Amino acid sequence: MAKDDWSMKGELVLSCNCTVFCPCVLSLGDHPPTEGYCQTWAGFRIDEGHFNDTDLSGINLGLIMEIPGYMSRGNWTAGLMVDQGASIYATKALTKIFTGKAGGTTHLLSILVGNFLGVSHHPISYEMENDTRIIKIPKMIDGRITPIPGNDKDGHTVIKNSQYWIAEDIIVARSEKSRFRAFGRNWKLDGLSAEICKLDWHS
Repeated sequence: MAKDDWSMKGELVLSCNCTVFCPCVLSLGDHPPTEGYCQTWAGFRIDEGHFNDTDLSGINLGLIMEIPGYMSRGNWTAGLMVDQGASIYATKALTKIFTGKAGGTTHLLSILVGNFLGVSHHPISYEMENDTRIIKIPKMIDGRITPIPGNDKDGHTVIKNSQYWIAEDIIVARSEKSRFRAFGRNWKLDGLSAEICKLDWHS
């Protein structure tokens, strides 16, 4: 079987129930989340991307993940929300990517996710207000994610050159507002840990 050729470039934000800052970014599974378990949602803005011949550019996404303890022990639960304007071919491609079946950056999801909740379509917005990222999926996600200032007040606190699978460089952030209501979950994660990362995933 021919290997899938895919890539996605853009930006992503992630909001979780850890106190600031989530240890999973650096522990690589050696330490549990600060609350002993992980509840998280993420928003994605694909500026340019493809899956074989299918164009993924301009698509926004939402993702839910629950992890019962140490990241490396698996048994994750995940669900995907795709922009309602995405074609059936793009949706199939993104499902393959986010279940890890396409290989590459997201391959570990095929190992660690034990319960995939499926895919749903919604209007999804990913906007910026100064440095704050605003992610909205009506009646599901309402998030405002703001970077934590660094010593240089014009810059952010950044973790660089990490081995985190999502991105090497992570902007440390906090959720000004973070609400998730979907898939039978009702989370309020205001004021808790968040991160902003460059999206550069590929096969």
